[in-house]
Amino acid sequence: MDDIDAIVVGSGPNGMAAAVTLARAGLSVRVYERNPTIGGGARTVELTLPGFRHDVCSAVHPMALVSGFFRRFQLERRIGIIVPEISYAHPLDGGRAGVAWRDIDRTAESLGADGPAWKAFFGPLAAHADEVAEFAGSPILRVPRYPLTVMRLGLRILEQGGPAWNARFAGEPARAMISGVSAHSIQRMPTLATAAAGLVLATHAHARGWAVPVGGSQSIIEAMADDLRAHGGEIVTNTEITSLAELPPHRAVILDVSARSLAAIAGSALPDRYRRALGRFRYGSAVAKVDFALSDPVPWANEHVRTAATMHVGGTRDEMAASEADVAAGRHPLSPYVLAAEPTVFDPSRAPAGKHTLWTYTHVPAGSTLDRTEAITAQIERFAPGFRDTILAHSSQSAVEVERYNPNYIGGDIAAGEPNLLQLIARPVLASDPWRTPAKGIYLCSSSTTPGPGVHGLSGYYAARSALAAEFGLAPPHLGIDGANEGSE
Repeated sequence: MDDIDAIVVGSGPNGMAAAVTLARAGLSVRVYERNPTIGGGARTVELTLPGFRHDVCSAVHPMALVSGFFRRFQLERRIGIIVPEISYAHPLDGGRAGVAWRDIDRTAESLGADGPAWKAFFGPLAAHADEVAEFAGSPILRVPRYPLTVMRLGLRILEQGGPAWNARFAGEPARAMISGVSAHSIQRMPTLATAAAGLVLATHAHARGWAVPVGGSQSIIEAMADDLRAHGGEIVTNTEITSLAELPPHRAVILDVSARSLAAIAGSALPDRYRRALGRFRYGSAVAKVDFALSDPVPWANEHVRTAATMHVGGTRDEMAASEADVAAGRHPLSPYVLAAEPTVFDPSRAPAGKHTLWTYTHVPAGSTLDRTEAITAQIERFAPGFRDTILAHSSQSAVEVERYNPNYIGGDIAAGEPNLLQLIARPVLASDPWRTPAKGIYLCSSSTTPGPGVHGLSGYYAARSALAAEFGLAPPHLGIDGANEGSE
């Protein structure tokens, strides 16, 4: 067997981004995947009934149109992407809702007295959304290229991440909208980390928008797989790698696995000090997921919620803060925060004619074994009376089952490591090149590395760039269809 230049373990978005980048540089590349199909956190399969295709993990993609990797890769030219006019909506009791239109003026108008404050808060960020995206997706120890934008973002994070988070907005819809998007980070609120995540996502909601891939999240992975094979790469499925000794001869290996799995797979090849640091890397709270096959669209009481890319279902800001505090304390909330998406409203190809799919998850303590179907159903029914009557079938995963599906999700932690402030800076360790381990030729590219969780491909792209420079003396390749790059370094 000929030696392979580079091996990638894991075929999630980051693993595939690494593989594409390495193959585009002219290297021989092989990807190993433990499951029968590739995709990791971006698979689309039938989970409930025949003909109903559900996204197994990620469903709506705020980073698909702004990620430095996907822009270089020209994802928009490779797959069908729908960008709804409403990026996210937050239903409230009495048929009210906070609605984040892509059009920030329309959003401000819908918020009444809080409209001017919303526009003043998000307007300067949305006007420089690509600069926000570059900073959020950059190595932490790199000097930002747009200091004014970073300063604007930082001041707003300080406000919404601390005791003053209620000072700017008087009405519940605006407060709930920021809390709902911040709760994506699965932590207590308010903190600087939750505010940072929420404000970056909300900025993109008013700029390029939140993308829904036609055919499901799997289409993103298949586009990368097609490009990899077109440049000589290969993919081996149904093969779990538990030790580096199981790999054929190679010059570099890039692992799309959790920091904990890196320590187990690489073993004594890693210095003791580095392995101890990996052992201190903390994992956070978890998710429980429920997918529904529906006879009709969800009957949301507010008409605008029905056409949002994503729904944040959790009531008021105080209710969501209490719910997330319960989860952080190891309790299952009685009134949980639910993240929901109904992709068939925009992409009817995912269900039989006239039918719909609903994607949901809720936050739970790590290692939870509870089925949260009833809790999720009741919370949606609260804001969409009659929802129960539309359910044809459902598929549920507890946090433990989420980890069983993907071992990177320790205890059900889909972020592959708690995204608190410290672990966003030191992910998994504090280093100018956190993807490169101290061991020769061994790299980590999962969400356990900078810039953290999300379907953006950047962790894989950065790890591949590091390996190209250190192991092969090569510059990053062009990734676009026509040999060009979009986006900036």
